[in-house]
Amino acid sequence: MKYFIGNWKMFGIPKSINILNRINSFYSKDKNKNKYKVVITPPYTLIETYSRHFRNKKINIGSQNCYQLDQYSSNTAAVSSYMLKSVGAKYTLVGHSDNRNEGDTDIILNNKVKFALKNNLKVVFCIGENKIQKNNKKTFSVLTRQLTKVLEKKFNKNNIVVAYEPIWAIGTGKIPTFKELSKTIEHIKKVLKKIFKSKSPEVLYGGSVDGSNIGMFREIKQIDGFLIGGASKSSKKFIDIIKNYYR
Repeated sequence: MKYFIGNWKMFGIPKSINILNRINSFYSKDKNKNKYKVVITPPYTLIETYSRHFRNKKINIGSQNCYQLDQYSSNTAAVSSYMLKSVGAKYTLVGHSDNRNEGDTDIILNNKVKFALKNNLKVVFCIGENKIQKNNKKTFSVLTRQLTKVLEKKFNKNNIVVAYEPIWAIGTGKIPTFKELSKTIEHIKKVLKKIFKSKSPEVLYGGSVDGSNIGMFREIKQIDGFLIGGASKSSKKFIDIIKNYYR
């Protein structure tokens, strides 16, 4: 089963649901619909409305982040995975480079994953190296550390998906070469097998994914889906990615 996950970031108001309605209409009629899942992560302000609207439909709604503590706390503006689950979220991103830059440490990320799983959310755990690390050939060591410092064997790997998003590729139009990406995804899966002592969770790719380059990604069989940023804000662009993947 492949994943097409849209990260809306700071985008969307209630009427933006029309974007998802068009995606859902396509998805419901697509002959390949049983081969993939669609997840959209809008801002906190839209999760309950969208979750309710799509409760009995094809699209799953998730969150872009969650707080590191469970249930309730006195932390202003914090939203826990318990609260997200209560308004219908089924997934949450954890570890996006934006949040790491804002101070999310390995300890914080470990807690986020732990409590998200406790509250029956499926975790999309984001990892990735920056341009300096890539140029210094540190990609594998950076990704290994990000995985081993946060994920634990006791975690339910069936509710964890890993998204490899090289920071230098996000929103830049630049993507890894076929050879680079194949080797990197293979490395990530090897590390995950060591952590969980069994088959690796699914591994997605994210970073400047669009309808024109999705064909190259399709050829890398180790990729289990995609985390899509800017293109997910347009129903046409998002649908084109799916169409071109299964062309």
